[in-house]
Amino acid sequence: MINLLFPKVCNACKTLLLKEEILICTTCRHLLSVINNLNFGEQLIKQLFFGKIVIENASVLLKFEKKGISQELLHNMKYRGKKDLSSFFGKWLGDELKEKLSYKDIDLVIPVPLDKKRLKKRGYNQVEGFGIEIAKALQVPYLDKILIKDIKTNSQVFKKRFNRFHTAGVFKIVQPKLLDHQHVLLVDDIITTGATIEKCAHQLFKSEQVKLSLATIAIA
Repeated sequence: MINLLFPKVCNACKTLLLKEEILICTTCRHLLSVINNLNFGEQLIKQLFFGKIVIENASVLLKFEKKGISQELLHNMKYRGKKDLSSFFGKWLGDELKEKLSYKDIDLVIPVPLDKKRLKKRGYNQVEGFGIEIAKALQVPYLDKILIKDIKTNSQVFKKRFNRFHTAGVFKIVQPKLLDHQHVLLVDDIITTGATIEKCAHQLFKSEQVKLSLATIAIA
């Protein structure tokens, strides 16, 4: 009866989902720009941060396409309350990462935080489910209170690239000693210029002998 009144539809194309389909229809899953080779995805991210921050490992699921299926899914997750998509992507990537030897020494997972005002307005951090599921797969803690965003900044979406680093927000570490000698997996929903990740990394590296790896749903 519930399905009759509130039918489950694809989060991308809005067609009715079949019984075995979850959140995204089979057609849209096939049309997604999936980065099937994790090593290739790692190189894309490491190239972006080359000469800026040291990254141990990096992983990404999708190549972001403006006005494409990936944008529709991320916007549904980020702005329209579709939190299940975050967990969906986390389970997807987590299943792959738990099989990789290079992720066996991850100590904890930390999400890129939202400022308090935006978190209150949105009601959730869109990367939370993603990070929690990856932490479960790797059997490590998910800690969302260590790295915080200190002040609200305007959205990065429409800012020019050269200006983004200076407006990516003010981040800080609470109890930095907890991160000493830890291998941190920092997770986010999308990496564009990398300005936000870079600012977070500079804070994480203030702890002693921190190693940093990255995981994201998409890269632009």
